[in-house]
Amino acid sequence: MSLVKTTKFQLWGILSMLILWSSCRKDFDYQASTGQLSFSKDTIYLDTVFSTIGSSTYSLKVYNRSHTDIQIPSIALKNGVDSKYRINVDGQSGMEFFNTPLLAKDSLYIFIEVTYSISSTDEKDFLYTDALLFDSGTNQQSVPLITLIKDAIFLYPKKDAKGLSQTISLDIGTDGSTLTTNGFFLDENQLNFSNEKPYVIYGYAAIPKTKTLTITAGAHIYFHQNSGILVTANSSLRINGSPSSDPIALENEVIFEGDRLEPGLGTIPGQWGTIWFDKESSDNHINHLTVKNATIGLFVHGNNAENVTNLYIDNSQIHNSAIANLWGKSAHIKGTNLVLGNAGLTSLYCNNGGYYTFTHTTIANYWTEGLRSGAALQIDHIQREENSNLYKADFLNCIIDGNNTTELFLNRSDNNLAFNYSFTNCMLKISSNSATNDNPLYDFEDTVYYKAIFLNKNSDFSNPKQNDFSLKATSFAIGRANVEGAALVPKDILNKDRTILPDIGSYQFFLINN
Repeated sequence: MSLVKTTKFQLWGILSMLILWSSCRKDFDYQASTGQLSFSKDTIYLDTVFSTIGSSTYSLKVYNRSHTDIQIPSIALKNGVDSKYRINVDGQSGMEFFNTPLLAKDSLYIFIEVTYSISSTDEKDFLYTDALLFDSGTNQQSVPLITLIKDAIFLYPKKDAKGLSQTISLDIGTDGSTLTTNGFFLDENQLNFSNEKPYVIYGYAAIPKTKTLTITAGAHIYFHQNSGILVTANSSLRINGSPSSDPIALENEVIFEGDRLEPGLGTIPGQWGTIWFDKESSDNHINHLTVKNATIGLFVHGNNAENVTNLYIDNSQIHNSAIANLWGKSAHIKGTNLVLGNAGLTSLYCNNGGYYTFTHTTIANYWTEGLRSGAALQIDHIQREENSNLYKADFLNCIIDGNNTTELFLNRSDNNLAFNYSFTNCMLKISSNSATNDNPLYDFEDTVYYKAIFLNKNSDFSNPKQNDFSLKATSFAIGRANVEGAALVPKDILNKDRTILPDIGSYQFFLINN
């Protein structure tokens, strides 16, 4: 028995020695690289980051395509210890690495991040560059690193002595119920947003009572996750955008979007919260605003009062919201040249009554991020509050369309409540089924509610999946708008004249642009 035990120990010893010898031997077999490395990218673009805010992590793959095991003598940042970039090579963080092994026909990962703080001498936007250097001398290979650094004004909740952030409350019900979230009230010197630098908001920026937040044409506001603006009771929001000469750059538009600037995130919905209008807020004016990638673009809570208009919104577009682009709850809203595009549930939600007037508005939902149960336009007065009368919901020269079979949903849940609506010279997408055929709300012969409407016609938008709802030459909307209604809004969303043969929707078609 002892002999057997001895033999086992001897075998384990021999195996251990073989393993150790093999690994040591391998070290001696590595050869220094000779500038023949291959890379997954010629240049690493870390795209745009804000000053003081770290970037996402980017990767570079390094290949040894030879049949020889090699060592990379050095991997370093060109700017050395002064570099604002950070690297991780094969799981190890540092600024410089020596004799990094790389087996034949194998590869390794390098991960790169950057954080830069703009100083008073720096430009507000500039390219910050560095390079990854592999080896030195005649064998040296280089991969440039490029990042656009943007200076910005950061607004965020302060912290108390215990490190807890400020909070504010959002009114969510007539029973006094509130929702508490991270937020802060804007100071007096923060109530005018200029276009000199972008703004980055963390948490909810609340407008103090009796105050007005004014936003200048060309201003760009970025919101962090779960952030937004709260327009409190007796306060107001004024967004003073103006027409732009470049339909892509939108240089004079006011733009609201999330603060993640990496490629691929420009169309991710639900990156930030909402612009929340308290039910006691009024006299809010929005002109030439683009809102994208919110959870709810604009949430307008009103008191169902005819003599108080909660929101005037013109020449604006809201799209790619995770839930709804514009949600009015017992609100009074007037909109012209408005584009309410793709959203996870509904493009426009008129909920629990109110007063709504929309002229030359495109309400079109071609959501492709998953299943969508809501219609592009939903109107209901589910009685959850004391006064849920729908006193008015008038649509003139509007398009209601999308990739569902029915894009208009009407729900009158209580016959004792008013439910007044009208569609004039509107294009409506409606499927013929029992839900619509047997429902008097969809009696398209009743001219009290429907006048000169067009059912299931081809809107033929330029690129609806990408929220481009301008018209192609084959669109049915061309030349079919109500002339008197068009005279009320003589310019389209791009400031083009529509007084001659006006088109339905927000855009006037011009052959020269197609």
